Amino acid sequence: MTSIRPYREDDRPAMFEICVKTADSGGDATGIFSDDELWGLLFAVPYVERHPDLAWVVESDDNRVIGYIVATDDTDAFEQWFRDEWWPQFAERFPRPEKPETREAEMIDGAYTRGPGRNQNVGEYPAHLHIDLLPETQGQGMGRQLIQTLFAELQGRGVTGLHLGMDPANLGAAAFYERLGMQHLPTDPGGQSFGVRFGAHPAG
Repeated sequence: MTSIRPYREDDRPAMFEICVKTADSGGDATGIFSDDELWGLLFAVPYVERHPDLAWVVESDDNRVIGYIVATDDTDAFEQWFRDEWWPQFAERFPRPEKPETREAEMIDGAYTRGPGRNQNVGEYPAHLHIDLLPETQGQGMGRQLIQTLFAELQGRGVTGLHLGMDPANLGAAAFYERLGMQHLPTDPGGQSFGVRFGAHPAG
């Protein structure tokens, strides 16, 4: 039976695999970049490195990890750690491009520009998440269960709100967040953001 459980360290290879297989607006991004692990190094693995206690996975009945949710409860603190401690480990593997003219170069350049104080929504929505589900997991309510599990933990910690950013081309994800009652937030051109404030009536 498909189930949700806390993240374990031996789930890390699956995080890389799921991240790349869902990275192209929800579709498989394998081979788009010269190094498929770039996706996971940006959007999945740093979260389980810093916040393993805010990560859960979906496990299939044959014990495969087929989805996950990862998060931070303090975006600015996380982004400072990403800039100062996480990304410098990969500077030789992914040198900063002089002119980021390709999608891959733009992603790498973006990693070098991350840091605290860059997201306009963190005041009211200090937490943020990433969630990815393989196609075989979708439509079973697992995404909602992952979100509810994370929200309950954040509320228990007294976190006031959460935001997320996404590719606006991923229409299915946008519809999912809207069904959860999340609100559209201001965002930079080319992006889309949603948020939820935690209170007496949590989303979900």
